[in-house]
Amino acid sequence: MKKLFFLLGLIFLTGCKDTPETEPEMVPEKEIDTLEKREYKVLDSKFIVNDSLWKPFEEDLAGFSAEVYEEVKALVFEKSIPEIQEAVNSGKLTYEELALFYLTRIMEYDRENELSLNSVISLNPDLVKQAREKDLQRKSSKNSHPIYGIPVLLKDNINTAGMPTTAGAEVLKNNKTKDAFIVKQLKANGALILGKANLSEWAYFFCGDCPSGYSAIGGQTLNPYGRKIHDTGGSSSGSGVAVAANLAPVAVGSETAGSILSPSSSNSIVGLKPTIGLLSRGGIVPISGTLDTPGPMTRNVIDNAILLSAMTGVDNSDPASGIAKKNNNSYLSGIQNSDIKGKRFGVFKSLLKDSLYVRAIADLEKAGAEIVEFEAEDIKLTNFVRLLNHDMKKDLPDYFKNYGGTSKVKNVQEIVDYNNLDSLKRAPYGQASFLGILKDSASSEEFRAIKDSLRLSGTKFLSEPMQHHNLDAIISINNSHAGFAAVAHYPAITVPMGYKSDNQPMGLTFIGKPLSEKELLSFAYVFEKNSKRRKTPVNYNE
Repeated sequence: MKKLFFLLGLIFLTGCKDTPETEPEMVPEKEIDTLEKREYKVLDSKFIVNDSLWKPFEEDLAGFSAEVYEEVKALVFEKSIPEIQEAVNSGKLTYEELALFYLTRIMEYDRENELSLNSVISLNPDLVKQAREKDLQRKSSKNSHPIYGIPVLLKDNINTAGMPTTAGAEVLKNNKTKDAFIVKQLKANGALILGKANLSEWAYFFCGDCPSGYSAIGGQTLNPYGRKIHDTGGSSSGSGVAVAANLAPVAVGSETAGSILSPSSSNSIVGLKPTIGLLSRGGIVPISGTLDTPGPMTRNVIDNAILLSAMTGVDNSDPASGIAKKNNNSYLSGIQNSDIKGKRFGVFKSLLKDSLYVRAIADLEKAGAEIVEFEAEDIKLTNFVRLLNHDMKKDLPDYFKNYGGTSKVKNVQEIVDYNNLDSLKRAPYGQASFLGILKDSASSEEFRAIKDSLRLSGTKFLSEPMQHHNLDAIISINNSHAGFAAVAHYPAITVPMGYKSDNQPMGLTFIGKPLSEKELLSFAYVFEKNSKRRKTPVNYNE
């Protein structure tokens, strides 16, 4: 960190220079792989200007000494939200110091150095001011939610007042909007918005065969467990990377079919894909109104339950949100007393060749779970991409009409035309998925049949073994069965289960029936407590 504080002084004196899957990850069964055979066409952002990014914080960061940083680090680094709140309540820590700690780490690790991760696109310019306000209001505040005063990083397809919502696309670099519904919920519960996370552009339904974690605005996000070696997973790449490297305490991602599970397992964190409609999608740049959902991404299960509860609520503008009325929002209650004795978990026989999976299953058996091996039925999710094509063709214009701010485009065709004017900067990997949207056509009856068929196929794939074997959950690896969970509207949570010999993180993924989030969090908590497999990435411990 000594290097950082020297650089801070230099920056404040002189200013810094301007810096200028065969299918997307949502396609079912795409496995996380390494990038050993892939070359990046673009690494650093050509659009983020560091002077502008850090100017609001110059004075406050200049006063945040290396000594104070180390004191705060001892209270915050790799700690859970309850542990952080305990430090605040004991008078050892303030929310202002907490905010400055994460700003310091982002400046140190995120851009323009040999360890840069490119995980953050923008920062809340009022963060420190708002943190001070939380400190002043803490004792008198009636809000007792544990998210109070905690900085939250948001994937940059989630509308947030005070920062553009870009979806990683240059065409949306000035898209200034009001808060999405889940952001309003976070703020109402006292959360601080830290900033916006990089992502696979347009939530990885844009360029076709391009690297996870690339966007024109944010550049190429890199995995802290192996920069330029291991895939970050997508599309919530920046959210996963920032949380893994302790650049944020928690983050929010979004998923269509794997976009939370993939980057969470790729970066050794906990990621939950909720039941569709449990969390509002209002004000989030869409791919598919049929499948999209936001969800929490955290270093531990307790924080995941806290962040999930802080975002829930019924959004009357989201047709799927009525399902949230069935939820009692008590995800944290009793989780530390969770017990899986007698719980029945189905495991895929085809995955038993994976030694980490076998070890994780043994951990669950030791904790009292009953393990049932089964052969998965050979079911294809035919026309999955066509579902995305037709949903996005309709849902993206609806977003611009109802939630978009100062955007200069209104539909996919206008975006394609705009990018073609300067494709080297705006679309260096092409825009194959968007071109596929434009080429695809279907009648309303055909599209309805596609949706119905996918829903039935996904539900059959998961529900039949669950019913036949009386299972409480099905256990997978990473995002291997994310497509089936997506089209069936089943929730899923992934938890770190270890690392391959080359240090590539892997996750154990629990899939449950709709609205079984509390049970999934309990299962994940017991596994986490009994296995303790997560390790901090070694180059990001300072």
